[in-house]
Amino acid sequence: MARRNLNRPKKKLTVMDIIKGNFLNRDEVTVHYKYFLMVFGLLMIMIYSNHLVGKKIERVNELKEETEEYKSRNAYAQSRLIKIKLESELGKEMLTDSLMTLESHPMKLLIKLDSTNVKTKQ
Repeated sequence: MARRNLNRPKKKLTVMDIIKGNFLNRDEVTVHYKYFLMVFGLLMIMIYSNHLVGKKIERVNELKEETEEYKSRNAYAQSRLIKIKLESELGKEMLTDSLMTLESHPMKLLIKLDSTNVKTKQ
């Protein structure tokens, strides 16, 4: 292995070196390039995971809006059902359909079979 000359004078780091990326070629940095690549990889993974989380949050918000819409539809349908079930509303509906309420309840007819007829059928 060739030894690097550690006694040579170091160049000053300028802003233009940082902008151009020349600081990456310095001896102090090239020794640790594996760590810089690892940090770069971890940053890319973090950015991608944040992107995925953002997409999930958007989907959750869309689903929340849908559930609110369905809840309001359900409440409206239930209120209409209660209104229809009210007796006063039924009376109004009957008048519009030309139906009249009964003054007396209908009679129930009970028919008893004769016991002799049952035995003859068997």
